[in-house]
Amino acid sequence: MNYRHRLLAAKLHRLFDRFPVVIVAGARQVGKTTLLHAEFPNLNAVEFDPAVDVANARQDPELFLDNHSCPMILDEIQYAPEVVAALKRRVDRSKRTGMYLVTGSQQWSVLRTASESLAGRAVFLDLEGFCLIELAGRPVERHWLSRYLEDPEKFVASPVERLVGKETLFERLWCGWLPGVQEMSAEAAVEFHRAYLRTYIERDVRLLAEVGDWQQFGRFVRLAAALTAQEQNYSQLGREIGITPQTAQRWLSMLRATFQWFETPAYTGNAVKRISARPKGYLADTGFACALQMLSSPLALAGHPLSGALFETAVAGEIRKLAAALATPPAMYHWRSHGGAEVDLLLERDGRFYPIEIKLTSRPGKGHARGIQAFRETYPRLRIAPGLIVAPCERSLQVADHAWAMPWDPL
Repeated sequence: MNYRHRLLAAKLHRLFDRFPVVIVAGARQVGKTTLLHAEFPNLNAVEFDPAVDVANARQDPELFLDNHSCPMILDEIQYAPEVVAALKRRVDRSKRTGMYLVTGSQQWSVLRTASESLAGRAVFLDLEGFCLIELAGRPVERHWLSRYLEDPEKFVASPVERLVGKETLFERLWCGWLPGVQEMSAEAAVEFHRAYLRTYIERDVRLLAEVGDWQQFGRFVRLAAALTAQEQNYSQLGREIGITPQTAQRWLSMLRATFQWFETPAYTGNAVKRISARPKGYLADTGFACALQMLSSPLALAGHPLSGALFETAVAGEIRKLAAALATPPAMYHWRSHGGAEVDLLLERDGRFYPIEIKLTSRPGKGHARGIQAFRETYPRLRIAPGLIVAPCERSLQVADHAWAMPWDPL
C-alpha cells in the first residue's frame, strides 16, 4: 500500500525541531512506524520486541544507545522500558533538540514513566487511523475545522467542498479507518478485524494487567462497542456481563490506555446540579466496532440500531483527528441536561464555544437543532459560535437561528 500523507506530519516535524524527544503514541496498526519511516527515511531505526531483547537494549541500555547514533527512531518503546532512564541521562547531557523519535502503543506503564522522566524534554503526539482528508489524498493546512474555529460566521456563510469518496457512507463506517484494511476485500477485512481483537488481547492487554477471564474480557470489549457514543455507566457495563462496576471501570481504563476507547467529559459550566457529569465514550474505530458486533457487510448497517451511534463515533473521531493537527486544539466536551436536551460535541477555544450535533439523516431540519438552541438558552452569557449539524446531506444550509447543517465529508 502506498504511503498516504498524514495531517500530523507537519506538526511532527515542528515538534522534532523544538524538543529532544517526540513520542508518537497510538493504537496498534494506526501507522506510527510507517509515518516515522516515511517522514524521516534516513534515520537509523530499531524496533523492540516483547519476546526478544533486541540488540541487548533491555540488558544494557547505555551500551545500546552508545552503538546507535542519534537522531534515531525507537519503535514500540513499551517492550524496552529500561531504555527510558538511559534516554533521560543522554538528553540531559546533550541538551539539544531532534534526538529521538519514539513510538508506543500504551498510555500506561512505560509511556507514563517516559512522560514523568522526560518532562520538559519530550512531547507526545497521538496518532489515530486515517481521517477523510488523508483517505482522499488531499492534505491541507486549513481544513474545515480550522476554518470553523477561526471564523465561524464566515464558515457557515460559505459553501463547503465535499470529499466525495468512492465508498458509500455505510461502506466507510464498516471498513473503518485503520491503514491496513483499506485495500482489502470484504472477506479479508473481516479476518483482519478478528485477528486484530486477538492480537490486541494477547499482546497489549496482557502487558497492562492480569485479567482472570480472557473470554469475559473479550465479551466486555464487544459490549463497549455496542455502547459507543453513549454516556458511561459502570454499573450497567458490569451488570450486562456479570462483573462488578469496579472491574468494568478498570477494564474500560485498559481500553483507554491502549487507545481503543476515547472519552469526552461532560460540560458543566456553573449549573452543576442541572447537568449530567458522566463522560461519553467512543470506540476508536467503527470498522472494529462493526466486526465486534458481527455485522457481516455494509448493508447490514441499514436500519441497524447501532447505525446512528456508529455515525456519531465516526464524526467525533474525524473531529478529534483534525483537532490534533492544530497548533492549539480545542477542548472537547458533550452537554446534556437532566431535562434531556443535549449537544453531541461542544468545542471550546479562546473562550468561545462551538456546539456540534451529529445526525444520521439526509434531511436535517429545525428539530435537529433543539440541543444547540437549549445550550444557548441555558448559558446566555457564554460566547457561543453558530452551531453545526453534521449529517450525510448534500450541501450546507441554515436550518434554524444560529444553526447550520453541513455534509459530514467537507474538505
